[in-house]
Amino acid sequence: MGPIRGSRKKKKLERKLDANASTASDSSEKDDALDWWDDFSRRTIGLHSELEGLDGFKSIFKVSRKTFDYICLLVKDDMTAKSSNFMFLNGRPLSLYDQVAVALRRLGSGDSLVTIGYSFGLNHSTVSQVTWRFVESMEVRGLRHLHWPSTEEEMAQVKLKFEKIQGLPNCCGSIDTTHITMCLPVLDPTSNVWLDAEKNHSMVLQVIVDAEMRFRDIITGLPGKMSDWLVFQSSNFHKLCEKGERLNGKRLEFINRSEIREYIIGDSGYPLLPYLVTPYDGKELQPSKAEFNKRHTETRLVVQRALASLKERWRIIQGVMWRPDKHRLPRIILVCCLLHNIIIDVGDEMEDGNVPMSIEHDADYKQQICDVYDSKGAYLREKLSLLFI
Repeated sequence: MGPIRGSRKKKKLERKLDANASTASDSSEKDDALDWWDDFSRRTIGLHSELEGLDGFKSIFKVSRKTFDYICLLVKDDMTAKSSNFMFLNGRPLSLYDQVAVALRRLGSGDSLVTIGYSFGLNHSTVSQVTWRFVESMEVRGLRHLHWPSTEEEMAQVKLKFEKIQGLPNCCGSIDTTHITMCLPVLDPTSNVWLDAEKNHSMVLQVIVDAEMRFRDIITGLPGKMSDWLVFQSSNFHKLCEKGERLNGKRLEFINRSEIREYIIGDSGYPLLPYLVTPYDGKELQPSKAEFNKRHTETRLVVQRALASLKERWRIIQGVMWRPDKHRLPRIILVCCLLHNIIIDVGDEMEDGNVPMSIEHDADYKQQICDVYDSKGAYLREKLSLLFI
C-alpha cells in the first residue's frame, strides 16, 4: 500500500484510542457486552453448530472476546455515528457489537451476503453496508497496527527474533506474495488485465513480515499476472531501499572487521540485491552454501505461515471471489491484514498456542524464478554463508 499520511492526525487518534481504552474497563460497558453475547447466541440462525464448540465465539468471529472488544473500541465512533440507519428485519436497530459481529462474520467466513443476512436476521444489503462501513473505519483507525519498525530499539528486537530462528544475523524481514483469485465476467474485455500465468483472474498481495508473523509492509491491488520481482519493483518499500531510506540502519560488525548490513530474505522469485537475499541455485552446493540455504528456507517459513494464516482466518480472500469491486478489494485485503496484526498485538495466538503449521497459501501457483542478480547482493550472501562453515 502507499505511504501512510497524516502523522499528526494519527497521533491524535492514538491518544484518543488510549483514553477510550481506560473507559472500556467500566463495569457497565462489560455487562452490556456480556448481555449482547447471550442475546446473540439465542437469536442466531444456522450458527448453532459453531456455537457449540470449545470456543463458539472464536469459531464464528475468528477472534477472541478480548480482541473483539478492542476492535469495537477502535471503530466505535464511526460505527455508531448513524447506527439507527441499520435495522434487523424485526425493526430493531443494530448495536455497535451487532455491526462488528456482522462485518467480522462476513470477512471471516467468506459466506455470501444472503447467507449471512439469513443467519443474523438482516437484509443482505444491510450486511453489505455494515461491512463496508467497518472496512472504511478500520483502514484509518487500525493503521497503527501496520508499520515498519520506527526506532533502533524496535528494529533490534525484530533482528534478535529472526536470528533465534536459524541464526541469520541482522535480518529485518521475510518477503513473499500470494494471489487473491476472482471470478470475472468472460465477456468483459477488461477482465484480461487480471488473467495471470495460471489462467486465473487474480490480484496480488505482497507482504514483508517479522519473526512473529506480523505484517510490517504490504502492497496490493496489482494484477496477478505481474511477477514477484515486478510487484516488488513497484512497491514503495523498494523505492525507499534504493534511496537508502530503508534497510540502511545499524550494521553488524564481526571480529575480522567484516560487516553485515540490514536485509530481508525472499525466495527465488525475487532478485538478489544488496538488501534482499535469496537462496543459492543448484543441487550440488558446497557445505556452507547448502547449510545457508537450509537456514534461509527455515527462516522464510514465517512469511509462508503468515499468509496461510491470513487466508485461513479471513476466508473472504481465500477462495474465488465472485465479481468483486476491484477498487474496493485492495481495501478489504488491507483490513484483513490489519486484523491479522491486531490478533498478534493483542495476544490471541500466544494465548491458545494457535500457531499455524500450514504454509500453503498459493497451492495452485508454481515457484517463480528471477534471474536479476546484483554483485553486492552476492557478496552479502557469501558473507552470510561463511558464517555456517
